[in-house]
Amino acid sequence: MRIVRTVAELRAALEPHRGGGIGFVPTMGALHEGHLSLLRAAAAENETVVLSIFVNPTQFGEAADLDAYPRTEEADVELAALAGTHIVFAPSAAEMYPAGFATTVSVHGALTSTLEGAVRGRSHFDGVATVVATLLLAVGPDRAYFGAKDAQQVVVVRRMVTDLRIPVEIVARPTSRDADGLARSSRNARLSAEERRLAAVIPRSLRAAQDAFASGIRNTHRLTSLVHEGLTEAGLDHEYVRIVDADSLEPLTDIARPALLALAVRVGQVRLIDNVVLDPGVDDRIALEGSLR
Repeated sequence: MRIVRTVAELRAALEPHRGGGIGFVPTMGALHEGHLSLLRAAAAENETVVLSIFVNPTQFGEAADLDAYPRTEEADVELAALAGTHIVFAPSAAEMYPAGFATTVSVHGALTSTLEGAVRGRSHFDGVATVVATLLLAVGPDRAYFGAKDAQQVVVVRRMVTDLRIPVEIVARPTSRDADGLARSSRNARLSAEERRLAAVIPRSLRAAQDAFASGIRNTHRLTSLVHEGLTEAGLDHEYVRIVDADSLEPLTDIARPALLALAVRVGQVRLIDNVVLDPGVDDRIALEGSLR
């Protein structure tokens, strides 16, 4: 496995592999099983696998959150090698945003103004879209892999790739979860034992809504109320619990097509997000992606 630090090195390393299938997994490091599952999927479907490790400062709204984000490159590289990675691109901020950098990629409309966009502001997804576009153009992959936990990010990236005609397939893989159902996240490492116990209420509350949906309830207010109740009983503060169209992210009153039930919750000082898809076309509720079973 090779580690490169500059775009020039990256392109030179990848040139011999063009045409053989390049899979790309963009990350901010602090790899966990969710990231490794993406790398393994990329390895199974491509001849060459590229991992990027870059803590992108432009998508953090809080300086403290950026400072607290774990940086574990040495351990990440070892895990990536075991998962079948061939090239690790680990640039500096100066490499990604060189002197004079003055371009922002911005996706407009409901895709970025709701959910995370409503709480963290437009600048968050401007940061995401800009860094992902920059990485995709640097790597030039055939496929790029993202986790379904960041569902809104996937929708935004797909819109950007379509609009800018970037020749890459965006592959969304199911949310990776621990045994207690909690979605795997680099932020989980910052939870104390008691906070981790409380955080497990998040997937249980989502499951309650899934069960109600499976029983035939389609009203979004009734479904989100079940989630609110679970979180409130545990004393957890939520920033949002919303049900939106899975593709457009427009708000829904009743579910007649695939919908995204998404939330953001504060557990102590740690901000966690999660979601499940509620699809009236699936008889055995959420038997596939994002299942909490």
